[in-house]
Amino acid sequence: MAIHLADEQIEVGCGAIPPAAAQALALLLGDRFTTVRAIRDQYGRGEAYPTLLPPDAVAFPQTTVEVSAIAAICFAHGVPMVPSGAATSLEGNITAPMGGLGINLARMDRILEVNEADLDCVVEAGVTREQLNHELRAAGLFFPIDPGANATLGGMASTRASGTNAVRYGTMAHNALGLTVVQPDGTVIHTGGRARKSAAGYDLTRLYVGSEGTLGIITEVRLRLYGIPETMAAATCAFEDLAGAVNTVTQLIQIGVPVARVELLDEMQVRACNAYSALNLPEKPHLFFEFHGSKLATQEDAETALAIATGEGGSGFEWATATEDRNRLWKARHNAYFAAVALRPGAQVWSSDVCVPVSHLADAVLAVRADIDRNRLTAPIVGHVGDGNFHVLFAIDPADPAERTRAEAVYAAMIERAIAVGGSCTGEHGVGMVKGKHLVSEHGAPGVATMRAIKHALDPLGLMNPGKIFVD
Repeated sequence: MAIHLADEQIEVGCGAIPPAAAQALALLLGDRFTTVRAIRDQYGRGEAYPTLLPPDAVAFPQTTVEVSAIAAICFAHGVPMVPSGAATSLEGNITAPMGGLGINLARMDRILEVNEADLDCVVEAGVTREQLNHELRAAGLFFPIDPGANATLGGMASTRASGTNAVRYGTMAHNALGLTVVQPDGTVIHTGGRARKSAAGYDLTRLYVGSEGTLGIITEVRLRLYGIPETMAAATCAFEDLAGAVNTVTQLIQIGVPVARVELLDEMQVRACNAYSALNLPEKPHLFFEFHGSKLATQEDAETALAIATGEGGSGFEWATATEDRNRLWKARHNAYFAAVALRPGAQVWSSDVCVPVSHLADAVLAVRADIDRNRLTAPIVGHVGDGNFHVLFAIDPADPAERTRAEAVYAAMIERAIAVGGSCTGEHGVGMVKGKHLVSEHGAPGVATMRAIKHALDPLGLMNPGKIFVD
């Protein structure tokens, strides 16, 4: 059986979506409900996940009311629901291993409130961070969480994103003041509020931030805002070895220098960025710094960083204070993934991450670099090292299973070392389909059992983004 919407024929017996559900969704959304394979494939992988697992259909709601109606239909018919935004996730977070309905929120892109006096705003889930900051600039405000990609803010909340500015401004968990969430049966709840603190009941906002769409669908986010600093100064510094670069970061954090960003690029990543972004950096390990504040404060912080870096073998400080120069520098850093892809044409790039206490950062980075070299892998290291979070970009030959096996062993050892010192198997990518097997090691069996109990209580039919976070 099929129905027609505009020029598209919708098959209403599509996999995990029963005909009655497909008909109801098509009537609700019109041509914003589709079963076209090319469109479904766009929402079946994410940025770096290698396996294509598309949903049976995709819906494009424009309001919370529509998301609520979609969820009610899916709940009534037992249809899995997989929310997505800009599809920049890295761990298979938006794949549909059980089929069902992909719910893309990118068209929910309105900025609903900006409260300049109280430094907060409300946005729909499909608003991107660049869009928000463009609108805020005239008011002298900005939202600092910067994961690199122009991700949607709903997706950033769902994965508890952080990025380059997290060392100073925190993660999405620190900057989401409240949420509007559609629960599996279509019920709409509002969490948090505009007060800067509350002791009233459970903290539902923190429960849903980082839940990766497995408990409900975030449709609106209330965010903390900040004034644009008087001065922003960026710098690069080269080091003779990785140890000197990492030790510089550790000392900066331990003495309390309020650095806004401090990013590590190892020698291989610098070579890749030079080629991809037309830089001329010495092919040595580098730190990228940024300082925010008054002119005097940033100068003092920069001088402290320079002194520490010099003592650890750093040299060749290059400063960038003009907006266009800083943007070019950070664009090159944000393009590290694509630079790694270009470093080995035809390779499949697997972006990994862990997070460790800063005091263990040097040991963790040096150990994984030694493992990479010993296993003859092409794998640059980059990191938001100010908060102990770093990434390895494994560039793997898809035709060489043995190489993939070696990379997996290196990654597993990296995670084991991180957890052993009190760190995490993922600092910001989320769990998705990849890291569920490490949750018990990190949180303990009773902790994971409690998470499962919460999941079952809020999603008893298991319809919300199934196959993610937990290993069944």
